[in-house]
Formats: sequence, C-alpha cells, structure tokens
Amino acid sequence: SFPLSPLQQFKLVLLGDMAVGKSSLVLRFVKGQFDEFQETTIGAAFLAQSVCLDDTTVKFEIWDTAGQERYHSLAPMYYRGAQAAIIVFDITKPETFERAKAWVKELQRQASPNIVIALAGNKADLAEKRLVEYEEAQTYAEDTGLLFMETSAKTAMNVNELFLAIAKKMPKTDTQNPTHAARHRGVNLQDPDAHSTRACCGGN
Repeated sequence: SFPLSPLQQFKLVLLGDMAVGKSSLVLRFVKGQFDEFQETTIGAAFLAQSVCLDDTTVKFEIWDTAGQERYHSLAPMYYRGAQAAIIVFDITKPETFERAKAWVKELQRQASPNIVIALAGNKADLAEKRLVEYEEAQTYAEDTGLLFMETSAKTAMNVNELFLAIAKKMPKTDTQNPTHAARHRGVNLQDPDAHSTRACCGGN
C-alpha cells in the first residue's frame, strides 16, 4: 500500500555576517518565536523542522552557523554535504550584502555542485532604513541562479515561504521507500540516475 506522507530529509546550512538575523530566522521557522535580544551564536546550533509539500514531508536538518569571522574556518564542516543553504544579509547594512556574495562564491567553489542556495534579505521590517535595494539583490540572485526573498524574522514575513520555496527545489528521491530516501540523503546528487527517474509523486 502507498505510504502516508513519505519523509525526505535534507541538510540545510545558514551562512552570513554577524547579527544579520540567521538565528532569528531559524527560531521563527522552527518555533514561531522572535527574541529582540537573541544571543550571539557560538560555533553553530542545530535545529530541525518539517514542511509539508504535496504528498511528501520534507524535513530540514538545519545548521545555524556563527557569523563572527573567527568561526569562518569552521563553516566548511557545516556546509559540506548540505543540499541547501540560506545566505542571509541585513537590508540596512550593505557590507552584509557584500559578505553574502562572498559566501555564494565560496559555496559555488567548495560546496556540493548542485546545492540549492537561497539569498535572504532580512530585517525587511526596517524598510525605511534600507540601504540595499530590492532590485539590486533580485538582479544579483537571478544572475547567480539563487532563490531570493526579503524576510523579517520579527514579523514572520516570508520566513515559512522561504523554506517552502527551498523544499520545492529539493531533488525528488524514492518517495515510496522512506528508509531508502533517508539512507541516501547524503548521496552525490549529481548522479543523474539516482533521483531523476525515481520520482513518483504524481502531479509534480
């Protein structure tokens, strides 16, 4: 019999400059909470959350990395093997957008070749203090092949939508056999035969 809501698991990493709101985005997504005085992340934090997508449940194993420069050397430990990344910048601080571009280049050079990268222009609730124009980030994302949304962890704007958009970009695995899918979630997704012909989600 066809299983109820097969489960697919994917590793997702958040990257970006210090104090752009990475942890706040994750806590909003996972717990529906926002803390104005979110503590600085030390090293990295791990959380998990699922989204329902058609007849599949997509579970994200989320690594929220520290933005401080002294932790930069640890980042490859977290993005290695990740199927998705969210690179976050603060729309009121142009230098964080430049840092985000550097993260994109690093991922394109060193991460999985077909990692899904999303760019999040966070703190959209501070639009009156905006110093990075939406069109500038949108054009950059289109030119670089990234998903892009402006988000606000504070108001929850586009937070769930961002994770849902990433879930839709995840490769389809053997959804009739969830244990098979889980066992192979770290597989090299470049293998053209590993996933492309095995999708059976009907209507996708």
